[in-house]
Amino acid sequence: MKMTVAQAIVEIMCKEGIKTAFGIPGAAINPVYKYMEHAPIEHFTMRHEEACVHAADGYQRAKHEIALAICSAGPGATNFVTGLYTAFIDSMPVLCVVGQANTGQLGQEPFQCVDMPDIVKTVTKKAWCVMKAEDLPAIMNEAFYLMREGRPGPVLVELPLDVQKAELDFDIDSYVPREVPVPGPDMDRIKQAVQMIKESKAPVLIMGGGCLIDGCTDQVVKLAEMLQIPVVTTYQAKGGIPEDHPLNAGHVGIQVGQPIGNRVFLDSDLVIGIGNRFSDRHTGDLKTYCEGRRFIHINIEPSQIGMVFEPELGIVSDAGLAVQALITEVEAAGLGPVNPARAEAIPALRKELARRMDYDCSPIMPHRVFQEVNEAFDDETYFTVGCGITQIWSGQLQTINKAGKYLPSGGAGTLGYEVPAAFGVKVAQPGCHSVTLVGDFGLTFMGEEIAVASAFKKPIIIVVVNNAYLGLIRQNQSGYGFEYAVDMPYNQDGTIDYVKLGEAYGCVAERVFSPDGLKDALVRAKASTESSGRCYLIDAICVKLQACDMGLSIANIKSWAPEV
Repeated sequence: MKMTVAQAIVEIMCKEGIKTAFGIPGAAINPVYKYMEHAPIEHFTMRHEEACVHAADGYQRAKHEIALAICSAGPGATNFVTGLYTAFIDSMPVLCVVGQANTGQLGQEPFQCVDMPDIVKTVTKKAWCVMKAEDLPAIMNEAFYLMREGRPGPVLVELPLDVQKAELDFDIDSYVPREVPVPGPDMDRIKQAVQMIKESKAPVLIMGGGCLIDGCTDQVVKLAEMLQIPVVTTYQAKGGIPEDHPLNAGHVGIQVGQPIGNRVFLDSDLVIGIGNRFSDRHTGDLKTYCEGRRFIHINIEPSQIGMVFEPELGIVSDAGLAVQALITEVEAAGLGPVNPARAEAIPALRKELARRMDYDCSPIMPHRVFQEVNEAFDDETYFTVGCGITQIWSGQLQTINKAGKYLPSGGAGTLGYEVPAAFGVKVAQPGCHSVTLVGDFGLTFMGEEIAVASAFKKPIIIVVVNNAYLGLIRQNQSGYGFEYAVDMPYNQDGTIDYVKLGEAYGCVAERVFSPDGLKDALVRAKASTESSGRCYLIDAICVKLQACDMGLSIANIKSWAPEV
């Protein structure tokens, strides 16, 4: 049957399972919006195009379901880039659709015309400009396949205006979504891995973000329990093993790492990395990280193995299938606990090395903010966080007991991800609290999306860790022996009023100066969002000059514990 490309793309998106869209309509994409109006796709009009992608990203992380980010051409489309990069590096599939000028105008510099496929080629799995109407079904079929295949990630489809209005012969019943193969491991390599475990005296398992994406965190814990091997998590895998599990040895890293994670890792002779990337904030100085250890690296993406350093054994596989194969082979080999005495010591070590959080001063110590947040919310709460010193404290100090509840911008470290992602989470999981932790400076990136959450009655809770500084940048500058352009006293002295900002965006908002004040405010925030449907913003006035623990090597983390 005859239909326009605009109608066909909407029908294809529905058949592929798109139920939710975050977008901003515009002249260059309105033909598609004509058919979205009556489609079974719930649309949320955002306030900035970057936020469309972050919201779709947060939705995906919370629901494991692809959402659509859609906008017009030119500067609207280019605003997608940061969101695409954020989703791409964290392996999140997001479908991005943007408008474009007419095909006959391309290359003539018409109004709002920019080559998006060329711009985003390094931050998407693939990007297309649909130049012929008849090409659309095959492009969309490939787009959905690539988003889901192997290491997931975003794609972008650019639609020139005349192509959107052009007709093609298309019957949605003839469109068949492609099956996505799930690669399993080479069993000879699995046997080799088990032999390496058998030969080790102090192995450690790294649970990476890929384990959460694959949904195999319970299987990783089962493998650890069988062998009594401690589990450390990457930042993206926070929550993949309960905080109080006897084998949970925390994070490894030079910033969001934890003392127990770094200690246990350094005491290990064999490292089994599952679904992780060995990123720089995890490893720090590679000589320290690698020396004296053998490595097994399991990843679904072949290019990840050996990207940072060459492991002794690389296994290309879906994380869940690889872990199940390891469990089967461990059972077949009759392999029991490797070093039970070491495993038994972890709970006491975790308690001994825990960072202090119970500071009782006013203004509030940032550490205490996270203690109060830990105590205020249950294990079903979702958290988003973006970048900077607030993110580092969050990674170090927050208690997360369930996989997929802690949803940070990891590889990109994107200021501005926090609020729209929290909104996307609330759309995906309306029955749970969605909380974002953001610095006073970070709030000004995409903070306008609070108004979207308010308008659609998807209440999020915003906790502002207000230290009136670009805290992480100040700390970095101190290493060069200077401090410049990082002091923001006006964020606390009343010149900039975040309470009024929150109220202007539809929030109930308040400012707190003490731990008890914060505790009470969090109680009110939960009750208010549950009963009124309004967002809640808490401006927590914090100590200005507190630094965070970090270093260049996991063996040399400098602690900045205050004397209070």
